[in-house]
Formats: sequence, C-alpha cells, structure tokens
Amino acid sequence: MKQIFTLAYKLLVSDRGKYMALLVGTTFSVFLIVQMTSSFAGILTKASATVINVGAKVWVMDPAATNTVFGSIPMPDYVLDAVRSINGVKYAVPLSVNSAMLRLHDGAYQAATVIGLDDTSLLGRPKLLQGDIDDIFAENGFIAVKDEEFPKLGNPTVGTEFELNDYRGKIVGIATVPTGALFGTPTLYTTYYRSITYIPSMRFTISYILVEPKANSDIPYIKRQVAALGYLAMTNREFQTGISNYLKYRTSIGTNTLLMTVISFLVGLSITGQTFYTFILENLEHFGALKAMGAKGRELVYVIIFQAGFTALVGYGLGIGLATLLITAAKLRLPEYASRVTFTNLGLAFVLVVIIASASGYAGVRRVLKIEPFDIFRG
Repeated sequence: MKQIFTLAYKLLVSDRGKYMALLVGTTFSVFLIVQMTSSFAGILTKASATVINVGAKVWVMDPAATNTVFGSIPMPDYVLDAVRSINGVKYAVPLSVNSAMLRLHDGAYQAATVIGLDDTSLLGRPKLLQGDIDDIFAENGFIAVKDEEFPKLGNPTVGTEFELNDYRGKIVGIATVPTGALFGTPTLYTTYYRSITYIPSMRFTISYILVEPKANSDIPYIKRQVAALGYLAMTNREFQTGISNYLKYRTSIGTNTLLMTVISFLVGLSITGQTFYTFILENLEHFGALKAMGAKGRELVYVIIFQAGFTALVGYGLGIGLATLLITAAKLRLPEYASRVTFTNLGLAFVLVVIIASASGYAGVRRVLKIEPFDIFRG
C-alpha cells in the first residue's frame, strides 16, 4: 500500500501545472468560505456585545424586545419589584441601555451608547484599565470603553469632559470589555439614575432586569413566574441565540452570507472537479499500464482517493492560512473590522472541501475503472 501511495503522489505532482490548478481551485474555495462565514460570525458576536459584556445569568425583558439589545421596550418599576419577590431569585437589578449624542471637548458631535448600571451593585461593570470604579458615583462620572470605537471619542483620558443634553459629563475611568460594539458607536458606562436623568425617555425607564438566581435549577421556575407577569426571562446564552437568529433569518445578512458561501463552494467544485477530471484523462495510459501489470481495481481507486484527498487537505490548509492572514491584516488596518474564525467555520469549510474532493474523485474513479489495458497499448 505504501508503494501505491508513493506512486500516486509522484503522478500527482509530476504535472506541476495541473497540480497547481487543483490547489488554486481548492484554496480559493476554502478562502472564500472561511472569509464569508468568519465575517458573519464576527457580526453575530458584536451584535451581542452588550449581553456578553454585562454577563448577567438571566435577562428579563418585554417579549417584543428579543431582536437586538437596542430594541428594548422600557418596563415599569413594579416588574422589578415583582421579579425580586420570586422564589429562587438571589437579587435583581435594573439596566438602562440608550443611545445619546455627545458634544466632545473639541466641539464635535458623536453618537454613543450609554449603559446605566444599578447604582447599588454596579452589576455588569467593565474591567477598568485606568481610574477608580468608585469615581462613577461622583458628579457627572462616566467610564469610557477602550475598544475599536474609542478613538471616535477623541481618545479621552481620565478627566476629559463632554456634554450630553446640556449636562456636563466627565470621564472618570477607561475600561476594557470582551467584545466591541457592532454599530460603530463608542460605549460609556454610568449609573442607572444618571443615565435616565441625562437621556430623555418614555414614562418607563428600565430597559432590562438582570437576575442572579440562587441556583441554576431555579431558572426554569423564574422563567415561568416572569411569563405569568406578561414578560420574558432568558438566560445569557438564550438571549445571544435570539439576537443571532434574528440576524440570520430575518435580515439580509444571513441570506447574503449563505449565497456567497454556496457560490464559493460551487466555484471550488467546478474548478477542482474539471481540472482533476482532465488530469485523470491525461494520465489514462499510466493507469492502463498499472492495470496491465496486475494492479487491481481497488488499488487504482486508492490512487484516485489519495490524490483527491491530498489535494483537498493541502488546499484546505492553504485556504485557512490565507484567510487568517487577510483577517489579521485587516484588523491591524481596520480595528473595527468584524470577523472571527471559529471552529464551526473551520468545520464547515472542511466538510465542503471533502465534498469537493469526493465529487472530483468519483468522476475520476468511474473513468479509470473502465480502462482496458488492451485499448491503451493498441492506441
């Protein structure tokens, strides 16, 4: 068997032109598949940035507010009291998520996301790089998140001032979060009371209620009790999944990504399949000679499978490397570039490249098995 594979490898690489064409087709297909799916994965992650960064175990919201974090429908204060009284709830605090227009210290205007944390617990606060968390309770205190959108605030430092609806704001801390925002706006954290005071809102002001259960086993009961109130309770993971499903199935983002992935697959399949079949046709005399020397049909099949599989694996590795290199270079140049290579993306690309190799190999196997040594030598 070792000799068979060695012969298959030498036959494959002997024609460098055809071999390079096979690699280019597979590599280009994998590159496009990984590039598109990684961009989509990055968008999904950034869309759930607030949910990931706050990190509450259970979120209580209006049932119509599960599409995006910024589509929240304010809830009345009595809902917070009712949730706190549910058996199994360790504590529950309000959260405010609003958009605001800031007037920076240089006179420029910049849209921003303002997250108001519970004044008592500051549940969901970010990790500070500079400043003291206690300073958020000082007059006009805000914490700026140092992510991809941070320069849009003019790269503020501790002590930088700005205006928000004729209120004076002051940066008292610089923080970092696990995931940057998707919508191109910088993020500020402050206290809940300050956020609802500075930013005009409707009669109700609670965007979400963050719940910490006494035990994970209490979560199903909490969900049922919240549903009886006419509201919805979701775990952190469920909320992220709801946001992702909305982008996948109810916006054009998911459709466009699916179409581009299918097109990439078809391009790779057509290029690789046609080139590999041409390669088999041009080497029919070698396969005929092997058959005349006593090679069995299954051994010829092993040759085809090895050649198709070897080309697919090398092309897969090159495609992954090229996509990763481009994504890394893009993020260095464009920090807000939303792209994230995941194991799911790599697995999907691997499955599709296996299908490409299988389809290419199947066409070659059918042709080789029909070879008769007599026809080769007679020609």
